[in-house]
Amino acid sequence: MSELRRRTGLVVGRFCPPHLGHSHLIEAAADDVDELVVYVNTRAGEPIAGSLRARWLAELHPDVAVIEVAHDLETDFGDEALWDRWIALFRERWPLDGDGPDVVFSSDPYAGELARRLDADCIVVDADRATVPISATLVRERPGDHLQYLAPSVRAWIEDTWLA
Repeated sequence: MSELRRRTGLVVGRFCPPHLGHSHLIEAAADDVDELVVYVNTRAGEPIAGSLRARWLAELHPDVAVIEVAHDLETDFGDEALWDRWIALFRERWPLDGDGPDVVFSSDPYAGELARRLDADCIVVDADRATVPISATLVRERPGDHLQYLAPSVRAWIEDTWLA
């Protein structure tokens, strides 16, 4: 735990599927704040339902607030109007007192801009993915090669659904 604890934190991701690198990020964030919120961004047509991804994360991390954030927004970091819509959505879904997090945690490059727009600090956790060398893209591309990076419930679903 860091010497300077913040009150509230936010982790944002698709978690499609959640893997042990995501868990490392969430655990590091949870150790640094009093209350952590994890937004599971989901859109129609994704290969794993957002509700299932949120349920897995809630089971894996019972001490954090996991919220499925269904939307139809694109991701374009150069589009100011789109950024405004993302920030409005995140503020609308914020479940804690206040208007947003004190700190945003991420391993992704967009985190600094997201934090700035939420008037929060930014903490980057394992950006090089050296601690847990995996990404959800790798799991989606070659699930059978990366089962060791999945929690048992996620691994079982992948084996039963994608590898069956």
